[in-house]
This record gives sequence, C-alpha cells and structure tokens, in this order.
Amino acid sequence: MEKVTEARCFGGRQIRFEHDSDSLNCRMQFSVFLPIRAEKTKVPALYFLSGLTCTDENFSSKSGAQRVANELGLALIIPDTSPRGDQVPDDAEQAYDFGKGAGFYLNATETPWAKHYQMYNYIVSELPALVEQQLPLTDKRAIAGHSMGGHGALVIGLRNSDRYTSISAFSPVTNPTSCPWGEKAFSNYLGNDREQWKPYDAVELINKNGQTLPIRVDQGLDDGFLEEQLKPERLKQAIAEANGDGSVHLHEGYDHSYYFIASFIEAQLRFHAKHLL
Repeated sequence: MEKVTEARCFGGRQIRFEHDSDSLNCRMQFSVFLPIRAEKTKVPALYFLSGLTCTDENFSSKSGAQRVANELGLALIIPDTSPRGDQVPDDAEQAYDFGKGAGFYLNATETPWAKHYQMYNYIVSELPALVEQQLPLTDKRAIAGHSMGGHGALVIGLRNSDRYTSISAFSPVTNPTSCPWGEKAFSNYLGNDREQWKPYDAVELINKNGQTLPIRVDQGLDDGFLEEQLKPERLKQAIAEANGDGSVHLHEGYDHSYYFIASFIEAQLRFHAKHLL
C-alpha cells in the first residue's frame, strides 16, 4: 500500500492508497477513513461499495459519513468500482453501465473480462486481508453500498455471512437477473447461461438460502431508476417470505443522488454500529 493523499477530517484521517492487485491484475486505488479512536486501538470497519460511474472518491467526498463514523469509532473502507488502467478492457462504446466503472462486484468468466474483472474476490478476500494487515483494524466488518454497489453489498453479505455483521444499501439493484443493467452486465461478464447469474442476485439468494444477517435498505420514491432497475418490492417480499431480519425504508421525495445518501447515512452507520460494536 502506498499513500496517495491524506487529510484531517472530523478529527480522524481521510487517506487514499494505491496498490498492485493480484485479483484484478492492475493498479488500484481505494480510500480509508480512520476515526481518531484508531490512533489508540484497533477499530471495526464498514466497507462501502459505490455505484455505476463512481470511484472511491464519490462516497468519501460527498456523503459526509466521516462525522458519525468518527463519533462511533468506525473505519470506512471505500474501494473503486472496477479494475483500472490502459491494459484493462472497457466497453467499446464507453457506455456508463458496462466496463470500467461498472464491475458489478462479480467474478467475470468470459473473455476478455475474466483476466481483470474479479471484483467479488477483490472485495471479499484481497482488500480486507491487505488493510487488516497494515491498518489498525479488527476483523469485524460490515458492508454497505449504493445502486450497483448496493447490489454488491447485498450479494457479498448474503454469500459471506461469516465475514460480516450486517448489510445495508441505498437504492440497490435488488434483482439484477431481471433488469436491464443486470442483464447487460451479466450476459457479457458471465455468459448467456442464466443459472450462472443467480449467485449474484440478492432476491434469488434469499429465495434459495434464506437470510440471517440483519439488512437495512433505504430507497427514495422519486428515484428515476426505481421501477425499471431497482425493484425494492421484490427484495422486501423475499425477506418477508424468508422471515429474515431485514427492513426496506421508503422515502418520499428523495432521488438516486448523493443528497439522498447524505440524508440517511447516519441512520445506516448507527444501524451497523449496533452490530459491529
């Protein structure tokens, strides 16, 4: 890990690192917020996965999460959304919903994507091992995300309930096997066998395996992607049918933006703190 930038923030430290990733076969950057408590003892961490077109800097610069994270004594680990670099393949038409900036937190199996687009392995294994070895972090983790990153947080948390204490999401893509964003990404990254898509679909996972970790979802009802892409009612139904510990909070007047995230990030951080601490 090489430090790129550092700034004092709400008493803690906001740091950007870069490193060579074995999972992604490229150079990666990620951001970390360490609360002031981390200067004296190890602290638990919330991993936040961002959405389409984003990098690690969107959440770190727009959400205002550091204030409450410092109060609670939580670290924030904020990865990028896809592999990066000139050697990494991208969508030929540079569409915003596929290729760089749109890794969908899966392990690609199709050429030419498989060599670099292994974001699932990176988030689950490589990045935690790296930061927990070199930063003052415990091995207690929670996971959250927004939009495509909300999909990633749900899937990764559901598939790795032994590694996380809790899951949350803003405006997640809940049922990507049945929406345009997911169908485009999955058919390219994973091929046309839809059975290979289901392990990366939160609704399919809950329907098959149930749900044990506590989940909190926040969704704005003025979100332009609500009906076609996000489908929160399907996640709510899956949780109810599984008798799972989960809640979907619907908010009148809020959209898909970081204004929405900034409005409810404190509620999500306090939700995770109950389980992490």
